[in-house]
Amino acid sequence: MSLIHKLTLAATGALLALSAQAGVKLGEPAPAFSLPGDDGKTHALADYQGKTVVLEWTNDGCPFVKKHYGSGNMQSLQKTYTGKGVVWLSMISSAPGKQGHVDAAGAAALSKARGAAPTEVLLDDQGTVGRLYEAKTTPHLYVIDSSGKLVYAGGIDSVASADADDIPTATPYVKNALDEVLAGKAVTVASTKPYGCSIKY
Repeated sequence: MSLIHKLTLAATGALLALSAQAGVKLGEPAPAFSLPGDDGKTHALADYQGKTVVLEWTNDGCPFVKKHYGSGNMQSLQKTYTGKGVVWLSMISSAPGKQGHVDAAGAAALSKARGAAPTEVLLDDQGTVGRLYEAKTTPHLYVIDSSGKLVYAGGIDSVASADADDIPTATPYVKNALDEVLAGKAVTVASTKPYGCSIKY
């Protein structure tokens, strides 16, 4: 067997291994991860076992993110549901040198400036967790129930615009999913198309 053939087989095997690990499926356990936070500590999904968890991909330079933060909509959701015991993790997967990338101090300052109220802000500047979850846009949101299963993945709401005036008329997918989960019900609309800026991996 030639060296090129061996290398090709090895590369194919590696790709198959990656694709076997990649991706998330509704109704199945959410993939485990561990990331540094803006508080300088490392946080793992396993730390929140038994809790409902929201993963919110964000990029402060994205107009679609600005729509939900500038209007106070995202902060309202964060405060409402963390007040009900939900863990809200804001995920920053922008690579160094790309729009939205911040270090720990920058992330903490940003949260303070925009009045954000997540449980933690996690820094994924290598994009490892973003790719693991197949996160595509900012915002892109996921809900994990208290048993650790992924029960919602998609957009924050139904109107794919950067105009804050559209928020009151949109179907609030994430809010509805959280209300159903906290009431012990199945999520009626569990998968929607996310909208926003592409994540800057």
